[in-house]
Amino acid sequence: MINKLKFKNVILILSLGFILTACSQKSERAQEYNKPALYWYNKMLKDISTGFLEEADDTYTSLESEHRNSPLIPTALLILANAHIDNEEYQLANFYLDEYIKRFALSKNIDYVRYLKIKANFLGFSYSLREQQLIEDTIKEIEEYRNLFTDSKYMPLVDTMSARLYMAKASLDKEIADLYKRLDKPKAAKYYEEKVKESWVDAKEIEEVEVPLYRSLFEENLF
Repeated sequence: MINKLKFKNVILILSLGFILTACSQKSERAQEYNKPALYWYNKMLKDISTGFLEEADDTYTSLESEHRNSPLIPTALLILANAHIDNEEYQLANFYLDEYIKRFALSKNIDYVRYLKIKANFLGFSYSLREQQLIEDTIKEIEEYRNLFTDSKYMPLVDTMSARLYMAKASLDKEIADLYKRLDKPKAAKYYEEKVKESWVDAKEIEEVEVPLYRSLFEENLF
């Protein structure tokens, strides 16, 4: 019993120390301003390397606010986007990628940035029944990518994601058709069955599994 109390006290002390340290760091951060662009950039890299992505976001805000035209901004945006992709925070990744595309659309590596945006959307799919519009939008982005960057070295990866997306879309349409059949709505079921037929995916190859095919497509590690 005494050992358990000692253990709980140690945990309490450590937790309190962690909270006080975090508050102290936030207080120090709040007092920082008017620093060179390289200072904020290096601080952002340190935040990312130590796993403090939220702090890295705040540090980037300081960099962008104080040095909006710094040549470090494009690189910082890409580093943050990749960090959030690695951390499975795809919406935040897209925020930085959209900002890059808006501000540096004429960049020589814009094909890489557009590829990253497609990749972030692709990896962000969890339950496709809730992501139907995102599938449609990403397929549209892929078609635009093919038109704009025909010679891009990222095209094979984009093509792989495209194939997976079309199969996911066909699987989703089949799931919806089956649902309408169970609800005794033949017109709606036929509409989605026709959508499956219009795709290049053979409906006979879509197997029913406990984990839906359209989910397993995105859970495999392709990159």
